[in-house]
Formats: sequence, structure tokens, C-alpha cells
Amino acid sequence: MFKKAERKQSKLRLAIAGASGSGKTIGALKIATGLGGSIAVLDTENGSASLYADEYNFDVVNLSSPYTPERFIEVIHAAEKAGYNTLIIDSTTHEWSGTGGCLELVDAVAKIKFRGNTWSAWSEITPRHRAFIDAILQSKMHIITTMRSKTETAQVEVNGRKQVQKLGMKAEQRDGIEYEFTVVLDIVHDGHYANASKDRTQLFGGDPKRITVETGEQLLAWLNSGKAELLEPIQPKEESRPLVETKAEQPKVDIISLLRSISNAVNLDALKDSASKVPSDGLTDKDKESIKRAYIKRKQELTPVSIESILTLMEVANTKEQLDKTWVEKVDRVSGSGGFITEAQHQTLVDAYNKCLEEITLNQEAA
Repeated sequence: MFKKAERKQSKLRLAIAGASGSGKTIGALKIATGLGGSIAVLDTENGSASLYADEYNFDVVNLSSPYTPERFIEVIHAAEKAGYNTLIIDSTTHEWSGTGGCLELVDAVAKIKFRGNTWSAWSEITPRHRAFIDAILQSKMHIITTMRSKTETAQVEVNGRKQVQKLGMKAEQRDGIEYEFTVVLDIVHDGHYANASKDRTQLFGGDPKRITVETGEQLLAWLNSGKAELLEPIQPKEESRPLVETKAEQPKVDIISLLRSISNAVNLDALKDSASKVPSDGLTDKDKESIKRAYIKRKQELTPVSIESILTLMEVANTKEQLDKTWVEKVDRVSGSGGFITEAQHQTLVDAYNKCLEEITLNQEAA
């Protein structure tokens, strides 16, 4: 049944994330050039890729709204049929949060079929988004995607007072998308330097590295090397038979697939079904804890929480402690929940928190 594991030649699955102007597009073109062969670009960024047409050789299709998953899939299949070696999708953010993308589709489906219940609408949109991801993973081409990054906020304490402040950058795509890629590069500043937030190749370690054509050449060499990849050390077989009969060794559990199944559950029934498939044996304590956290997080995400009800709770809070409790127990449940709250809704909650905190402070000072 089992045979020696070998890493076969494969195609690149690379994501580049960064803020506007950080160099995502040119970085993708440099890597694609290093990979060799013909290059196709799916451009949703108003023709930004064509600005580099004098420096790099590639063909382009400019995609305008609506940015439905099916339109991206159509271009992927067209590039495959045309025989391109590498496809750059610049950017996948539009498929998620662009005009006609998944977030807008959810709102539209909710109004038409579910009386405004966006939680139920995800049961129809998640499979469409999943089909887009599968088209990337199953492609016979190298695929490089770019993703816009946005400012991530969190509640912090400053001089004894809690405020909502900016923490850093977060890719504008569905939570957990990084699991799908071989390498994820985060552009950290001008000059096309990048940190690897995920790297199965082990080519990007230590300090930020500048993206060059040679980066693509190094990735290609790794992809074609065929060198065995051992995720965990293999224990040598025992030559002698055990004196006491033991149970047959359990097959290695695919922890990543389990976590992905739980994180992508479209409703509570699907989540329960995913949890029922978790084996009782073959998991480390760390794996069990990761699955438990993922299950609790997804269950909270799938349990409806009304934005309006959160705003009401904030408005009736009489103390900072009550306001903070509402934020922790309610807002943290819907923030960063795989697309169940839009950036505009999150900003509304942030503004409401700061306004209510100011009113509470003024009332306390007046008293």
C-alpha cells in the first residue's frame, strides 16, 4: 500500500502580497521571466502590467468587473489551452473583494434568496470561490498570484486607555489562502525586497531578499530537482519483531487537509461533518490543539452575529469595561472571519467603539 515518498517535479504556486506600489507586479514578472517560457498575465489592475511591456516579454488580458470567480477560471483555462508556461494573476484580491467579487456576491445572494442573511448565502458562494482555488492548484502551468494588503487593526492599551490602532498589513483574500501556495512572499518596502511568510522550498530564509530574475531561476531549479522532501525524520525500521503484539501503525494524518476542511465549512452541519472525520489516533497533542482551536473559531464564525446588535450594545455601554467586553466577545468574533464581515463594516465598528469610548470618558469627567 505504501511506498517511499519522493518529491516529483512540480509547478510553482506562488503568492506575492503587498500594499499599493510595493512592487508586486514587477516582482511577479521578474520571477516568471526566471522560470522561462511564455508568460501570460491576467491584469485586473487597470493595465498596470503593460507598463513593463518594454522590459519583459509577455501577453496580457485585461479583466474588468464583474470579478466573479468563474471569469478568473475561464482565463486560467484559456491560458492552459494556449500553452503558456506561466500565468500571473494580478490580482486575486478582486476575485474576493472587487466589484462583483465574492463579498459582493454574498450580499446580492443574501438579499435575493435569504432575506438578507449573508451567513446562509455563503453556502452558495464558498463552492464558487473553492472552484477558483482548485483551478489554480490543478493547473499544469506555473501560477503566480498577487494580493493587495490592507491595514489590520486591533484593540491595544495606550497610557491606561484601550484604543483601536493599526498593527500591520494583511492580504485581502479569504483567511487561510496561504495554505494553498508553495511560497508566500510579503513585500516589505520599496526595492522589491520580500519576506517569506510561507516557504516550502527553504530558499527564502533570514533577512528580506530582493526579488530578481535569478529568484525565478532558483525556484525553477528547486521545482525540477526532484530531491526528496522529508517533512519529518523517518525512523529506521526495527529488524527484530516485538515481543508483544502491537497495533498496526496508523497512516500519517493529513493535518493540513483537516484544518482546511474545518476552516472552509460553509455551515454548522458541514462543520460537524468535518469534525466527525477527525481520527482518534495518529494525531500529536499539538495537532489536536490546532484542530480544537480551528473548530471553535469556525463555530463562532458560523454562529450569526448581527452588526446592528453589536452597535446597540456599544451604545448602551455605561463604562469602558462594558464597552471592552462587547468588543472582545462580539467584534473579535466577526473580525477576520474569512470574509463574513466587510472592511466597511469593520470600520463602522471601529468608529463606533472610538465614539462610544469618547462619550463614556466625557461623561465620567463631567461626573
